[in-house]
Amino acid sequence: MAPHGEAIASAYTRTNAFSKPPRLSNGNLHRAKSDLSFELSKETADINLPPISEVEDAKCECCGMSEECTPEYIDRVRNKFLGKWVCGLCSEAVKEEMEKNGGHKEEALNEHMSACARFNKFGRAFPVLSQAEAMREILKKSAIRAKSISPKGAQKMGGIARSSSCIAAITRDMNHLKLKK
Repeated sequence: MAPHGEAIASAYTRTNAFSKPPRLSNGNLHRAKSDLSFELSKETADINLPPISEVEDAKCECCGMSEECTPEYIDRVRNKFLGKWVCGLCSEAVKEEMEKNGGHKEEALNEHMSACARFNKFGRAFPVLSQAEAMREILKKSAIRAKSISPKGAQKMGGIARSSSCIAAITRDMNHLKLKK
């Protein structure tokens, strides 16, 4: 075998076992396209589709968002949520709330509706104050969590607490380390 493939290249000869397909003219392609479109239009005209029911605007009783829905869909949603029409986003929030409270749908729906009412009164009118209130709640929760985790001495100092230091372990390991000369 040659190191750079000279013997392979010279021994290989290309044979034309396959011939190229004949070229189609554009006229044949246009005619085939129009024949197909004619056949497809004939088939769709024969199909009888059921009439589409009218679409209505449904307003969510939680957040106030409106969606276009069929009357059948509106009835199904009302049956699921105790006679109230709830949008898709609020329905997911109610499902999450149900998981938290043990599966009580009415409590979950009332809790979500009251949260939406609070947001619509305060959050939409004063978005900056709403964001500041949310940050205050986050900081309050993190301060409570930090007090429950940290040792008693760290609460007096007001800083971040450590339970132990790793410096002693590192220096002990370094003292036992023998340097090779």
